[in-house]
Amino acid sequence: MTDHPETDPIETAMLAMVAAKGPGRTVGPTDVARAIGGDKPDGWGPLMQPVRAVAVRLMKEGRLTILRKGRPVDPDDFKGVYRLTVPMDGGS
Repeated sequence: MTDHPETDPIETAMLAMVAAKGPGRTVGPTDVARAIGGDKPDGWGPLMQPVRAVAVRLMKEGRLTILRKGRPVDPDDFKGVYRLTVPMDGGS
């Protein structure tokens, strides 16, 4: 990640993938990591924590929504499997 989010490849890929899916559809964090790191686990695996950090930041900025079991999460306190989607109700 960089100090300039607009050049962050994780943010760029994440927002593009979520936008391409559109409302009501989701993207998994693994999909984002694989889009950047490739299909081999040693490429995308190390990206999972940075992907989560970017997702949390973007949710706090109202630019996407993190879902767990189909419901928006508290970006500061969620565990387990999650999905990403376009902002709900104009932001989170």
